[in-house]
Amino acid sequence: MLFQDLGYPWYLATLMAFFVYAGTAQFMIIGLLAAGVSLTEIAMATFLINSRHLFYGLSMLNNYGNWGLRKVYLAFGLTDETYSLVTTINPEDNAKKERQYFLITALNHSYWVISCTLGAVIGESFNVHTQGMEFTLTALFIVLVIEQWKKIKRLLPFVIAIISSAVALYLFAEQMLLSSIALSVTLLITNNLIKKLHE
Repeated sequence: MLFQDLGYPWYLATLMAFFVYAGTAQFMIIGLLAAGVSLTEIAMATFLINSRHLFYGLSMLNNYGNWGLRKVYLAFGLTDETYSLVTTINPEDNAKKERQYFLITALNHSYWVISCTLGAVIGESFNVHTQGMEFTLTALFIVLVIEQWKKIKRLLPFVIAIISSAVALYLFAEQMLLSSIALSVTLLITNNLIKKLHE
């Protein structure tokens, strides 16, 4: 719906949902398109915003087996939501694990494409008031944080994330997301190294 406010045809929202498949990036792209930013700058910003998925991939190396093209798709579809789901299940055998991971990833991807398409068609067909709709992504991340808390039940990673976000917002407001991710990862790695040294 937000995409339609810019006057683009509905099917471009579907294509973006299928190939970009990143909620934060898609919301950001809408803002950048509205500001008249070039496609090169949008591509670079999208890569930087989604670079956090590299860490998701690294943490899943031992979980994803030698599954051929399915593994490529699983890597592509490893969004925040999918990562949150696949890290909370523990399939009994490798065949079941591959199937469950694939189904979770494919269903999440299809829900996203269908929802973006419906939103774009509705946005094109009706005059929808979209003010405040951007908060839905924030609400989703809150739910994901609660799910991760239920799983790990360790306070330190959340404290580090909060402190890193506050520092990044204060020092690097323009690049707050990337700065907070970099600071969080650095602090978590440092914490793990200190633990290993004391063992």
